[in-house]
Amino acid sequence: MSFTITLSPSGRQFHAEAGETILDAAIRQDVGLPYGCRNGFCGACIATLLTGKIEYPEGAPDKLLDASDDACLPCQAVPVSDVEIKAREIKTPHEIEPRIMPVKVAKIEHLADNVVRLYLKLPDEQRLQFLAGQYLDFILEDGRRRAFSIANAPHNDDFIELHIRHIDGGVFTDWAFTQMKEKTILRIEAPLGGFTLNEESGRPMLFIAGGTGFAPIKSQIEHAFHGNIERPMELYWGVRAQGDLYLPDLPRQWEKEHENFTRFVPVLSAPEQGWNGRKGWVHEAVLEDHDNLADYDIYMAGPPPMIKAARDAFHAVGVTDEQMYYDSFEYAGD
Repeated sequence: MSFTITLSPSGRQFHAEAGETILDAAIRQDVGLPYGCRNGFCGACIATLLTGKIEYPEGAPDKLLDASDDACLPCQAVPVSDVEIKAREIKTPHEIEPRIMPVKVAKIEHLADNVVRLYLKLPDEQRLQFLAGQYLDFILEDGRRRAFSIANAPHNDDFIELHIRHIDGGVFTDWAFTQMKEKTILRIEAPLGGFTLNEESGRPMLFIAGGTGFAPIKSQIEHAFHGNIERPMELYWGVRAQGDLYLPDLPRQWEKEHENFTRFVPVLSAPEQGWNGRKGWVHEAVLEDHDNLADYDIYMAGPPPMIKAARDAFHAVGVTDEQMYYDSFEYAGD
């Protein structure tokens, strides 16, 4: 059994399964309702129940509902009929207010000689709402900031996943690789940035990553799978050497599991002997494989020289600025 949830004033509808909260159903179906904790304590998701009936699990917080009989908490409310609620919908990055909050390092994985994957855990009463492709800032003790893209998709928000590349001379990355321990407490501001998917477009999507620019691209692709976006997708990942492809099996898994993920092409700029794949600059490989780039939406994340070279080359074959979305990584040294 499922129930129809109607949002006012937009009229948008989605479905909640029996026993599923309104917010969980919204996240599952890529509907942007606001939230801050997903456990009923912060009040960020509070909405107005216009019609229908809802229930709350035993022990759910009710102090936020005292002000109005028709107030409801979508993160806790389970519909027992079709319902209509008045709620704010989030469609752009600017509609999510960045927050400064503590995080705990839950897990550290060394994916390559120069790349670690961090899993960060927010306090139990908080969750981070963000859009695929956004980033966070670490706020260091002296006030300096270091920015890293969020690698997990928004629906998978138990942890915040980051891919951190070691930069010679970088105080923060030196510390992250040699001294950071699990359970370390850090401070972040998030979410930040406007590198997000244009979900209103009908064009196929071409993703281009350079190095750890794979992180926000991974978030976007996994979000597209979760949201049942059926447009064709391709991924080109440019790195220096084969060892820099720090999650090489993941795109291959996407190829097997998703019919609309049609191609993964790793491109090495300085390949070792024995590499039989593509060589050179990643944007040049894209140009070699496509004579119709103007038909695509292109999403790029990587170092500034890669982004500039790709933009200039793609402009020359008729791709407009409105079809190119990018996040240019400038690594900070000390």
